[in-house]
Amino acid sequence: MATLNRHGVNLYYEVEGDGPAILLTHGFGASSQMWRGQMEACSDRYRIIAWDMRGHGATDSPDDPRDYSEPATIADMLAILDACDVGSAVIGGLSLGGYMSLAFNLAHPERTRALMLFDTGPGYNNPKGREGWNQFAIRRAEAFETKGLASLGESAEVKAARHRSAEGLAKAARGMLTQRDASVIQSLTSIDKPTLVVTGADDTNFLAAHGYMSENIPGAMNFLIDDAGHAANIDQPEAFNAAMETFLASLPD
Repeated sequence: MATLNRHGVNLYYEVEGDGPAILLTHGFGASSQMWRGQMEACSDRYRIIAWDMRGHGATDSPDDPRDYSEPATIADMLAILDACDVGSAVIGGLSLGGYMSLAFNLAHPERTRALMLFDTGPGYNNPKGREGWNQFAIRRAEAFETKGLASLGESAEVKAARHRSAEGLAKAARGMLTQRDASVIQSLTSIDKPTLVVTGADDTNFLAAHGYMSENIPGAMNFLIDDAGHAANIDQPEAFNAAMETFLASLPD
């Protein structure tokens, strides 16, 4: 367990194991604790770095809404890799964390060895689709502002988290869960890194995105995990870990 102070914001992260580095980013409303099963299963062969995004878990919730953004999240990821003395890593994440992993690769391809995208989507080419998503994100923010942490819900990855601030989650929804443009989805066809796409077969909201990424990212390896929902790594850890291991074993040295 460690913290990194970046411009006054303390970022919480955990590092376990030795070997090739993997940076894992959680979904909205979750925390680094959702990766506990992967850290326990893989740390004998890999160096697993899991962290809490702004407003989540044990990371700070800054007061200024401008401190929550996609660029700030990417910069946080880069700073954690630097703090761990990692030149390049396998960059992976679930849901919002998967989207941020794609955004990180777009900004810092030289630091990305490979990508792992779990139960996530690449955004929208259609501005109307993006606006619909952003309205959903704003409703999430408003729920935290009116109901507090009670609005988190009962999904598996969320139940594994312990948050300190409903206000931080609301600001994260407004500044990080919302999307600004189509740059991430338009980057898919130019991705030149080995990529894994994994989705729970019961995660119906993300099955179309699973197919779209699998078809548009050159050479992507993909798996659907039976009897798993949005947190496939928690719902079916053995099948999920096996898919991840198959992919990692295929990476060039």
